[in-house]
Amino acid sequence: MIHVLFENEAWMPPLRRALAERGLPVTEHFAAEGALDLQADPAEGIWLNRMSPSAHTRGHGGGIHYVRELLGLLEERGARVVNGSHSFALEVSKVRQHAALEAAGILTPRTIAVVGRERLKTEARRLDTPFITKHNQGGKGLGVQLFRDLQAFDAYVDGPNFEEPFDGVTLLQQYVEPPSRSITRVEIVDGELLFAMRSATDGGFELCPADACNIGDAFCPVGETAATQSKFSPEPMDPKDPLIQAYIRFCAAHHIDVAGIEFVTGADGQRYTYDINMNTNYNSDVERALGLDGMGRIADLCGRLLAAEARRGLKTA
Repeated sequence: MIHVLFENEAWMPPLRRALAERGLPVTEHFAAEGALDLQADPAEGIWLNRMSPSAHTRGHGGGIHYVRELLGLLEERGARVVNGSHSFALEVSKVRQHAALEAAGILTPRTIAVVGRERLKTEARRLDTPFITKHNQGGKGLGVQLFRDLQAFDAYVDGPNFEEPFDGVTLLQQYVEPPSRSITRVEIVDGELLFAMRSATDGGFELCPADACNIGDAFCPVGETAATQSKFSPEPMDPKDPLIQAYIRFCAAHHIDVAGIEFVTGADGQRYTYDINMNTNYNSDVERALGLDGMGRIADLCGRLLAAEARRGLKTA
């Protein structure tokens, strides 16, 4: 059995379709809340973690804590989890992401993590302008705003529109301004490059690629006019590109089965990696253009793991 942990119903149809087309046995677990029997063995099968770090924006913040404990319990009992506890710890903490990326030799923008609203103005003076704010635990680019001068930032911090992060940690980050007015998202499944996608930033940084995401009127960090081109489009990348290879090694080292990793190319030509999304979604327009099925690849991975578990069970029976 494939056990799917999720909290956002809107993101489930593509995965359900892919699993059903392959005839795979599935049990869904709505994980906005739950209870753990610490003495009970987990249900047989493999587990697919689809809990989102933005669950709190849908009133499911408690589910993040529930899933964190559940994943640890499952793994202690020997269950195979796709995107398990280690990758989930990175998913919900950009601080941990940046530390891990830097340790792997992958370039990231200069970033300061701040706990306490009263410290933000002081810490911001350690950065050159422009810089952006973002939430340590966000998803979809929530909480991202651009500031080109300290006066505007001070007014934001002191004003009524300040966005308090869910976990209390605000990031102040060097703004890498892309001449292309876009960022690149690299999708990796089971240690292989699936595709790369360009996301236009003209409309803001809430760049969830899922068809179900309602972007709305986002804060615009790079201009006041909306892009005339599609927000998402395929971007050719060589699987042997050193950055792609670094991402694949990173995923292997951190037990990440599925990831969407985002980078931006600055005016200096350097590529700065700034976000890792383990609960990745795919854009149907990009998939059609490339002739591939992202959720199908995830379903295939689950099918292979389930078959491998069945073979192990036969050997030990």
